[in-house]
Amino acid sequence: MNMANTVTVTIIPYFPEPILSLSRTLIKERAPMKPALLAVLLPVLTLNAADLTGTWHLVLIRFGEEFAPARIELKSDGSKVTGTLNELKIEGTSEGDTVKLTATRPNGKPFGVLDGRVTGDTMSGTVTQGDDHFNWKATRLRPSERPAQTHTFEPVKFHRVFSGAIEPALRLQPGDTVSTWAVDAGGTDPKGVRRSLGGNPQTGPFYIEGALPGDTISVKFNRIRLNRDSAGSGDSIVPSALTPGYFKNAKTDDNFNSEWKLDRQSGYGMLAKPTERLKNFRVKLNPMLGCVAVAPPANQSFRTGYPGSFGGNMDYNGLREGVTVYLPVYVPGALLFVGDGHAAQGDGELNGDALETSMDIEFTVNLIRGRSTQAPRMENDEWIMASGIANSLPEALQQATTELVRWLERDYKLSPNEAAIVAGTSIRYDIAEVVDPLVHIVAKLPKEVLAPLKP
Repeated sequence: MNMANTVTVTIIPYFPEPILSLSRTLIKERAPMKPALLAVLLPVLTLNAADLTGTWHLVLIRFGEEFAPARIELKSDGSKVTGTLNELKIEGTSEGDTVKLTATRPNGKPFGVLDGRVTGDTMSGTVTQGDDHFNWKATRLRPSERPAQTHTFEPVKFHRVFSGAIEPALRLQPGDTVSTWAVDAGGTDPKGVRRSLGGNPQTGPFYIEGALPGDTISVKFNRIRLNRDSAGSGDSIVPSALTPGYFKNAKTDDNFNSEWKLDRQSGYGMLAKPTERLKNFRVKLNPMLGCVAVAPPANQSFRTGYPGSFGGNMDYNGLREGVTVYLPVYVPGALLFVGDGHAAQGDGELNGDALETSMDIEFTVNLIRGRSTQAPRMENDEWIMASGIANSLPEALQQATTELVRWLERDYKLSPNEAAIVAGTSIRYDIAEVVDPLVHIVAKLPKEVLAPLKP
């Protein structure tokens, strides 16, 4: 073999086409290459590292099942790669189509090493954690360049579970606005037509592009408006809110009529067929949503009667027009559900049903990347509000207080002592829900008190 006429070239991705064509020709024709040309080509062919700068959607894989989806932010500087994966620090290298990333926990201890290969906007490989090995893959997220849009969404299917397994009804970009409506808790639409089985049927879910676990979505409710003149409610207080003796001895009337007429012009509601004692009784209408939720964590599904860290059936009468709701993201796209309109509701939803009715809804979604709440949060022009959802009132109060204090510490940069002074002098509590499987308490602080602290 004439060694002078043999050239070996290693080809890796992302080369300019003229160089690739030249290398193929040299190999095919076994043409001699001059040393000067070889000196020019080899650095290009061997040292060109893929640019990994950007946002990537990472998932881990065991036994063929994907888990732990997360956002990974990377920056390339030649062959050096740095970045973050939620709270993890990333350092590594990229050589040609190979990548090696070392992830370190905030305390300095190693999380693992990700070895893999890059193909365009995808990466995949093996994770090493001590003696343990499993797979990973990542896809680069390209930001949308289109301006925010307003969508008019006409629902045709309603869902009675909060779940990440449901196909999205509409895909949204952060900043988009949706105008839609929801059936009442029994599945009846604005025209009085039954469209679904009962149990808080939900409109959606809505997929928010770019939302990943570790993020928070914000949902600003621009409009929550009544769209019909009737509602129904429960006619007795649930036993969980009463002493056993009273509940046992109360003489309730099974024929009592608790249907309501809603006077949208005057803003008041009254019983459609009142008793003599209640013929002059009326309540001020305060339209609200009982349910706002994202898909729950860990592939869980919950009936739409349940609340949780994902939101859900929170039944808080402060969730009205003008409120922004913050929910943690547990699955890619978040999957936002809305529904369970109430024309009015007292604290706790004591009758098991508020003034249940269908509702027109308009909301705007946004995305807070890389920051997650541990429970639902809300705010309006007057208050910041944090939810506690648990098995008992004391537990729910503890969770609500903790979440509100975390809010002060993270966003207002207060120390635990400083947060204690603010909360201890100014906190207020609302009993949002006591009749569903879990209890919901809302802790809130007035923005007037917080104004000098400047978040």
